[in-house]
Amino acid sequence: MRRLLNIISTLFGITVIAAAGIAYYLYASFTGPGPSTEDKTLVIPKGSGVAEIAGILRSENVIEDTRIFLLGVRLLSEGKPLMAGEYVFPKGVSASGAMGIMIAGKSITHRLTIPEGLTVREVLELVSSEPLLDGPLPPQRPAEGALLPETYQFLRGESRASMIARMRDAMTEALAEEWEKRDRSILVKTPEEAVALASVVEKETSQADERARIAGVFYNRLKKGMPLQSDPTVIFAITLGQRKLNRGVTYDDLKTDSPYNTYLVKGLPPGPIANPGRAALRAVLQPMSHKELYFVADGTGGHAFAATLEEHNKNVANWRKVQKAQQTQ
Repeated sequence: MRRLLNIISTLFGITVIAAAGIAYYLYASFTGPGPSTEDKTLVIPKGSGVAEIAGILRSENVIEDTRIFLLGVRLLSEGKPLMAGEYVFPKGVSASGAMGIMIAGKSITHRLTIPEGLTVREVLELVSSEPLLDGPLPPQRPAEGALLPETYQFLRGESRASMIARMRDAMTEALAEEWEKRDRSILVKTPEEAVALASVVEKETSQADERARIAGVFYNRLKKGMPLQSDPTVIFAITLGQRKLNRGVTYDDLKTDSPYNTYLVKGLPPGPIANPGRAALRAVLQPMSHKELYFVADGTGGHAFAATLEEHNKNVANWRKVQKAQQTQ
């Protein structure tokens, strides 16, 4: 009996040692460096099970053994799911590390920049052509001026409809914030009017330091009952934002019969002609105070401003000289 007990005790000890050795080997294999020799960017599709994920990682040489990965996830993930997404798995990442990346959902973030002053059509074209977004555009076309231009971060596979909804929400939020900070003496009386005027300012200049000044010019003209006489509104009257004009504005264009033609119709256009950015909204709601009534391009990308028609005519003559010199060159 004593000999039997000794044998059983010895076998038990060997079993425990062997089990401990196996457990240590499995844990070391799960937490030790993986076989990859470079960073790997992989997409884990939606709906992938753990076995499918293990297969992807193994085929891309991120992990060495799918069985160890599956066992490690079962025992050490604490029941947390491995989330689908686009991930960077660093060079030599362990199976445990790969699991942690997917549990944390640390997907790669992409960016889509919407420049200021684009029409809704142009914004929709940008969103539609972004290959990392998914799904169709929303069935209902947003109103002109309803989308906020800025840089949006997104994950691969986000829907295009969701991206457009985010742009609409961002404009609503930005407009509400800027409206609260507005100069109470300005002539625009509603947020909608502010967006309409901001869209004209946005199309008139790309210079950040000119926006509030141009807004001031338009307010001065409105106070005197003068038409805004903005070329971008004439372009919108012709195209309705559905196409590019691809040429300069002619004298005949200035006669276009449209409520958007601010050469013929006094006051603001009936709605936005593009999507203004936050800076243009702020310029219209907090305009520069001055007595200027005119501005014209100066040949440097900016504008020359004038308080009188005589000054303006001189600026126009200078601009025509610049144009002539450019054409000659």
